[in-house]
Amino acid sequence: MGLITDVHDAVEGYEAVALPLLLEESSGAHGLDGAVLRRRSARPTKRAVIYLHCMSDSFVPADLASWYTERGFHFYVADLRRLGEPGRPAAENQAEELGEYLACLDTAVQHVRETDGMETVVLCAHAAGAIIAALWCHARPGSQAIDALVLASPSLRAGSWLVRTVVRRVTVPSRRTPPLLTVARRRVRRGLDISCPVLVLCPSVDWDAPGGTGGLLALPVTGGRATIRLGAHVTWLRLDGAQPGQALPGGAARKRVFDELARWLSAYLSGQIRDQLL
Repeated sequence: MGLITDVHDAVEGYEAVALPLLLEESSGAHGLDGAVLRRRSARPTKRAVIYLHCMSDSFVPADLASWYTERGFHFYVADLRRLGEPGRPAAENQAEELGEYLACLDTAVQHVRETDGMETVVLCAHAAGAIIAALWCHARPGSQAIDALVLASPSLRAGSWLVRTVVRRVTVPSRRTPPLLTVARRRVRRGLDISCPVLVLCPSVDWDAPGGTGGLLALPVTGGRATIRLGAHVTWLRLDGAQPGQALPGGAARKRVFDELARWLSAYLSGQIRDQLL
């Protein structure tokens, strides 16, 4: 299993960077080639954003990628949607499949750090990708692989996941949750210990996020409520309007997303970066 995108596929505004994936022989994917998408900033900086894209999450909002590159961040997309797709070797179980996601993200981060020489790395994701990103950070304690984690509308509960399937060229919604996401959610609900600063952007409706820093998220689940801990340095930010991980055509709500993102990043990244964000 590997990072999409095929290096021969073209995504406007991005270049595809091939990566060799060295997974275990037992996964049936040893040596499979993958790629990340990269959009370089015009500024000669050593900082980057990696956007994790997986399952049926919508692609990166164009205004989000532009916002980062205009501020001197090279923007990468680690696209994992081909994991588990028809025609590829299937994982023995969901735990193995989750391990493949984490291993692919290891490869992407290693490339950004070691090959491209980035010194500051921010990991971003939304919906299902946010769950995978959070688990990856928890599973890499003390590695200092990334400097900050931004999660937009993480798909933490049943009903927040909408799978789209194509039947006779017609896109129809289905509320069947992928088994991997069910397993990943269950692990997150047991609590995580992410060492880097975390920003969670969530809608103001249907969420009981505490707001501010720290605090625990009280999440309605079947039979009661679950309290979720992500780490020691977590900022919960409730936003009005549409999902913060999706594109919005301007407007006050979208401007607030970017204003709050700049304010938060400036608080946790180095002084030089802070001066260019605000």
